[in-house]
Amino acid sequence: MFAVLKTGGKQYRVQAGDVLRVERLAAEAGETVQFNEILMVGGDAPVVGAPLVDGAAVQAEVIDQIKADKVIHYVKRRRKHSSQRTKGHRQKLTLLRVTEILASGAAATGVKEAIGSGKAPAAEAAPAVEAPKAAKPKAKAAAKPAAEAAEATAEKPKRAARKKPAADAQE
Repeated sequence: MFAVLKTGGKQYRVQAGDVLRVERLAAEAGETVQFNEILMVGGDAPVVGAPLVDGAAVQAEVIDQIKADKVIHYVKRRRKHSSQRTKGHRQKLTLLRVTEILASGAAATGVKEAIGSGKAPAAEAAPAVEAPKAAKPKAKAAAKPAAEAAEATAEKPKRAARKKPAADAQE
Protein backbone atom coordinates (compact mmCIF):
# COMPACT_ATOMS: atom_id res chain seq x y z
CA MET A 1 0.00 0.00 0.00
CA PHE A 2 1.25 3.51 -0.80
CA ALA A 3 0.02 7.06 -0.25
CA VAL A 4 0.66 10.49 -1.72
CA LEU A 5 0.92 13.13 1.01
CA LYS A 6 1.39 16.88 0.92
CA THR A 7 3.66 18.78 3.31
CA GLY A 8 5.85 21.85 3.03
CA GLY A 9 4.38 22.74 -0.38
CA LYS A 10 5.57 19.45 -1.89
CA GLN A 11 4.03 16.06 -2.58
CA TYR A 12 5.64 12.76 -1.62
CA ARG A 13 4.77 9.18 -2.63
CA VAL A 14 5.47 7.01 0.42
CA GLN A 15 5.25 3.41 1.62
CA ALA A 16 5.71 1.93 5.08
CA GLY A 17 9.42 1.96 5.95
CA ASP A 18 10.41 4.84 3.64
CA VAL A 19 12.78 7.53 4.94
CA LEU A 20 11.87 11.12 3.94
CA ARG A 21 13.57 14.50 4.14
CA VAL A 22 10.77 17.09 4.46
CA GLU A 23 10.63 20.78 5.33
CA ARG A 24 11.22 21.32 9.05
CA LEU A 25 8.41 20.16 11.35
CA ALA A 26 7.72 21.24 14.92
CA ALA A 27 8.62 17.89 16.51
CA GLU A 28 11.52 16.40 18.46
CA ALA A 29 13.54 13.29 17.56
CA GLY A 30 11.70 10.11 18.59
CA GLU A 31 8.18 11.62 18.39
CA THR A 32 5.48 10.16 16.17
CA VAL A 33 3.65 12.59 13.88
CA GLN A 34 0.66 12.16 11.59
CA PHE A 35 0.12 13.71 8.16
CA ASN A 36 -3.59 14.34 7.47
CA GLU A 37 -3.31 15.94 4.01
CA ILE A 38 -3.43 12.75 1.94
CA LEU A 39 -4.06 13.22 -1.78
CA MET A 40 -4.22 9.54 -2.77
CA VAL A 41 -4.16 6.10 -1.20
CA GLY A 42 -3.07 3.31 -3.54
CA GLY A 43 -3.04 -0.45 -3.32
CA ASP A 44 -5.72 -3.05 -4.13
CA ALA A 45 -8.47 -0.41 -4.22
CA PRO A 46 -6.92 2.98 -4.99
CA VAL A 47 -8.71 6.06 -3.69
CA VAL A 48 -8.08 9.51 -5.15
CA GLY A 49 -9.13 12.51 -3.06
CA ALA A 50 -11.01 15.54 -4.25
CA PRO A 51 -8.74 17.25 -3.15
CA LEU A 52 -8.07 15.17 0.01
CA VAL A 53 -8.99 11.62 1.03
CA ASP A 54 -11.32 11.79 4.05
CA GLY A 55 -10.11 9.90 7.11
CA ALA A 56 -6.76 8.88 5.57
CA ALA A 57 -3.43 9.56 7.29
CA VAL A 58 0.24 8.67 7.24
CA GLN A 59 2.09 8.19 10.52
CA ALA A 60 5.85 8.68 10.72
CA GLU A 61 8.55 8.70 13.37
CA VAL A 62 10.90 11.69 13.55
CA ILE A 63 14.49 10.48 13.25
CA ASP A 64 16.34 13.81 13.46
CA GLN A 65 16.31 17.54 12.65
CA ILE A 66 18.99 18.18 10.01
CA LYS A 67 20.26 20.84 7.62
CA ALA A 68 20.53 20.34 3.86
CA ASP A 69 23.71 20.90 1.87
CA LYS A 70 24.75 24.50 1.44
CA VAL A 71 23.43 26.18 -1.69
CA ILE A 72 25.71 28.97 -2.91
CA HIS A 73 24.28 31.85 -4.92
CA TYR A 74 26.94 33.86 -6.76
CA VAL A 75 26.18 37.19 -8.44
CA LYS A 76 28.72 39.06 -10.59
CA ARG A 77 27.93 42.28 -12.44
CA ARG A 78 30.19 43.67 -15.11
CA ARG A 79 30.28 46.93 -17.08
CA LYS A 80 31.74 49.72 -14.98
CA HIS A 81 30.36 48.36 -11.69
CA SER A 82 32.65 45.59 -10.56
CA SER A 83 30.64 44.03 -7.78
CA GLN A 84 30.57 40.43 -6.67
CA ARG A 85 28.42 38.81 -4.02
CA THR A 86 28.25 35.29 -2.61
CA LYS A 87 25.31 34.20 -0.49
CA GLY A 88 24.86 30.78 1.08
CA HIS A 89 21.80 29.01 2.48
CA ARG A 90 21.20 25.74 4.32
CA GLN A 91 17.55 24.65 4.45
CA LYS A 92 16.35 23.14 7.74
CA LEU A 93 14.84 19.68 7.25
CA THR A 94 13.25 16.90 9.27
CA LEU A 95 14.25 13.29 8.69
CA LEU A 96 11.26 10.90 8.98
CA ARG A 97 10.61 7.16 8.78
CA VAL A 98 7.08 6.24 7.64
CA THR A 99 5.62 3.69 10.06
CA GLU A 100 1.99 3.27 9.00
CA ILE A 101 -0.50 4.26 6.29
CA LEU A 102 -4.13 4.52 7.41
CA ALA A 103 -6.85 4.44 4.74
CA SER A 104 -9.49 5.42 7.32
CA GLY A 105 -9.88 6.24 11.01
CA ALA A 106 -7.21 8.93 11.23
CA ALA A 107 -9.14 11.09 13.71
CA ALA A 108 -9.31 8.36 16.38
CA THR A 109 -5.55 7.70 16.59
CA GLY A 110 -4.65 10.56 18.94
CA VAL A 111 -1.23 11.05 17.33
CA LYS A 112 0.23 14.59 17.11
CA GLU A 113 -0.42 16.31 13.76
CA ALA A 114 2.62 17.17 11.65
CA ILE A 115 2.87 20.96 11.66
CA GLY A 116 5.60 23.05 10.04
CA SER A 117 7.86 25.03 12.33
CA GLY A 118 6.49 28.34 10.99
CA LYS A 119 2.84 27.50 11.65
CA ALA A 120 0.97 27.48 14.96
CA PRO A 121 -1.81 25.03 15.75
CA ALA A 122 -5.32 26.42 15.25
CA ALA A 123 -6.06 26.36 19.00
CA GLU A 124 -2.97 28.41 19.83
CA ALA A 125 -3.17 30.68 16.78
CA ALA A 126 -6.31 32.51 17.95
CA PRO A 127 -5.45 34.36 21.20
CA ALA A 128 -8.19 34.95 23.73
CA VAL A 129 -9.97 38.25 23.12
CA GLU A 130 -9.91 40.53 26.14
CA ALA A 131 -12.94 42.58 27.12
CA PRO A 132 -12.56 46.27 26.21
CA LYS A 133 -11.74 48.54 29.13
CA ALA A 134 -14.44 50.92 30.30
CA ALA A 135 -13.83 54.49 29.18
CA LYS A 136 -12.98 56.86 32.03
CA PRO A 137 -15.00 60.09 32.12
CA LYS A 138 -13.02 63.19 31.30
CA ALA A 139 -12.29 65.04 34.53
CA LYS A 140 -12.06 68.55 33.04
CA ALA A 141 -15.35 68.39 31.15
CA ALA A 142 -17.22 66.93 34.12
CA ALA A 143 -15.79 69.52 36.58
CA LYS A 144 -17.12 72.61 34.74
CA PRO A 145 -20.86 73.11 34.98
CA ALA A 146 -22.67 74.16 31.86
CA ALA A 147 -23.40 77.65 33.27
CA GLU A 148 -19.73 78.44 33.85
CA ALA A 149 -18.90 77.28 30.36
CA ALA A 150 -21.55 79.61 28.92
CA GLU A 151 -20.19 82.59 30.91
CA ALA A 152 -16.65 81.90 29.76
CA THR A 153 -17.68 82.03 26.12
CA ALA A 154 -19.75 85.20 26.66
CA GLU A 155 -16.81 87.04 28.24
CA LYS A 156 -14.63 86.63 25.17
CA PRO A 157 -14.75 89.83 23.12
CA LYS A 158 -16.26 89.40 19.72
CA ARG A 159 -14.15 90.59 16.91
CA ALA A 160 -15.68 93.55 15.22
CA ALA A 161 -15.07 94.25 11.60
CA ARG A 162 -11.78 96.07 11.53
CA LYS A 163 -11.72 99.49 10.07
CA LYS A 164 -9.21 100.33 7.45
CA PRO A 165 -6.15 102.17 8.69
CA ALA A 166 -6.10 105.94 8.29
CA ALA A 167 -3.48 105.78 5.55
CA ASP A 168 -5.85 103.75 3.39
CA ALA A 169 -8.75 106.09 4.08
CA GLN A 170 -6.92 109.17 2.70
CA GLU A 171 -6.54 107.70 -0.73
